[in-house]
Amino acid sequence: MSKTVFITGASTGIGLATAQLFQQQGWNVVATMRAPEKSTAFTDTPNVLCLALDVTKVDTIHAAIDRAIAQFGTIDVVVNNAGYALIGAFEACEMSDIRGQFETNVFGLMEVTRAILPHFRLRKQGVLVNVASVGGRVTFPIYSPYHATKWAIDGFSESLQYELRQFNIKVKIIEPGAIKTDFYSRSITVAKQAGLTVYDDYIQRTLPQMDRAGKEGSSPEVTAQAIYKAASDGTWKLRYPAGGNAGLLLGLRKLLPDAWFTALIRRSIEK
Repeated sequence: MSKTVFITGASTGIGLATAQLFQQQGWNVVATMRAPEKSTAFTDTPNVLCLALDVTKVDTIHAAIDRAIAQFGTIDVVVNNAGYALIGAFEACEMSDIRGQFETNVFGLMEVTRAILPHFRLRKQGVLVNVASVGGRVTFPIYSPYHATKWAIDGFSESLQYELRQFNIKVKIIEPGAIKTDFYSRSITVAKQAGLTVYDDYIQRTLPQMDRAGKEGSSPEVTAQAIYKAASDGTWKLRYPAGGNAGLLLGLRKLLPDAWFTALIRRSIEK
């Protein structure tokens, strides 16, 4: 019997590449997105069910999970991938925008997790794959709200693994580095505040370096491979660095003193 994976944010980028890979590997795929009617990626693709899901709307989460179970019988793996980045000077960020960032990246992920856990517990198995970021343990300039959400996902996932192990539910953290997707053009919101210009020079110096990292990053297929491995390797391994020099950055962050690592980031980005 084929296994089933349930993926949020599957319309583009990492989510799309992940859905395609699992389908190629013979899995049933539930590809969820806010507007499935706008996607043609899975037209007439066997064993792929495209469903509407907005992680900020709890009713759509439960409806999609119920439909997926009705269609395929079970859900074996959930990939929490939906997210976006609010960037810019923190002082320019409206609190409503920061709350929106947390609603999608953190609280949405938690709502999907809460919704699937009864099914996993009933089956006494399941794999929860949370797409965090290398930015869940390493930080860069002008990304403070985004980093706050990814650090939250990392801490949430690391703690959650303890209580779920008794039910044979595995928790995985995916840590992509810079990935060459439309994330940098479609999934980024740059904060601006009228009259606040004191950060403009700094933004103009750092933002191009961050954009360049995305253009030169790894393909989303690299992260999809890491997600597939996490979902199928049968281990209790927690973290999976994925492309974009993620392994190198995380290794340096672990080995170098704070001052040295901070200086390294500044030399790389504050040009």
